[in-house]
Parts: sequence; structure tokens; C-alpha cells
Amino acid sequence: MYIPKEFKEEDMKQMIKEIKQAGFGILLSNSQDQGNRIAATHLPFIVQEELGKLYLITHLAKPNPQWKTLEGEECLVIFQGPHAYVSASWYEEKNTVSTWNYTAIHVYGKVSVINEVNKMREIVLHTTDYFEKDFAEKWQYEEHQEYVEKLLSGIVCLKIEVTECLGKKKLSQNHSFDRREKVISALENEKKYQSKEIAELMKERL
Repeated sequence: MYIPKEFKEEDMKQMIKEIKQAGFGILLSNSQDQGNRIAATHLPFIVQEELGKLYLITHLAKPNPQWKTLEGEECLVIFQGPHAYVSASWYEEKNTVSTWNYTAIHVYGKVSVINEVNKMREIVLHTTDYFEKDFAEKWQYEEHQEYVEKLLSGIVCLKIEVTECLGKKKLSQNHSFDRREKVISALENEKKYQSKEIAELMKERL
């Protein structure tokens, strides 16, 4: 990911926080059995920290061929944050062009494939507990145990050891204070994309 210095996120703790908030990303890897064509799968991810190392944990359907060439290989996981179109008309100046503001995090890592039933069960239940933690009425494994055990034979789990984390926040930092104020004001009245979220992020960086 190309990141001009003014858009680079340097705070690792903040990136981990945003990955946790996103929860859902895109796993990309080279599909060796299809002529190195890039494979991509949309998946939920949880963050795990062990002995000073950072991991992403997920699971995918066993019929999905992407996992078959991942063991020991590098992958990329993309977490897309809020984004919004920025019209140059909002600057009220000549010789300007429109753009797109957005945030994103790219995570590189080395993959371990997990297909041992007890470990997969632990991962699936941990994942469910994480995403259900704020629900008033939570899904209970004990009430669906037989069904879940059957489904475990149809998945594989991945544990990705993070080797590099790149964060980008393109929020008009390369424009003047006056222009940014105008963009924020316009975005607050927009209903498309995640305009209001981008406006709030821009306010934090004024």
C-alpha cells in the first residue's frame, strides 16, 4: 500500500484497536494451484496477543481451495475503514480536483493451518464469544452442540502471525486548515458512503 508520510498511521495500539473494531477483512494470497492467481476470501478475524507476538485468527469453509496452499506462506489481510467522496467544489477555489478520503490497514503475516478438531472448536467458540459479547441474549454452544460438532468437519482454521502492519488515514492532511473545515462541513451533510464518520476523523486531526 502506497502511504505518503502525512497519511501514515504510526500508532500500533491504535491499529490493533481499529482491527478489532472492524472485525471483518479480506484474506489475499497467491493461489499456487491456479497459476499464482491472487485468491481472496472475506472473513471475520479476531486478534490474539501471545508472548509479545500478534496473531490474526479466522476460519473458512474446507471446500474453499485457498487454504490448501497457505501453510507456512505469507498472506495479506486488508481491513477497510470508513471512506467518503470529497468534491473539489467544496474548496470554492479554482484549479482543484476531487478525491476520496479513507482509512485502511494492511496486515502481512505467516499462516499456520489448523485442522485439529479440539483446536478448531476452541477457535470457533472463542470467535463467537468475542462477537457476541455485547449481545443481551448470547448464542450458547451447549444449546447447539451436536450441530456445531458436525459443522467442524467442514471448516479449517488459520492462525496468522503478524509480520508487518501498515495503516493509512487519508483525511485531507495535505490541504489547508480552511479547506479541511469546508470539507468537514460538507461531509456532515452528506448521506452517501461513510461521510459523517470521515468528518469526525478529520475533526480529530484539525
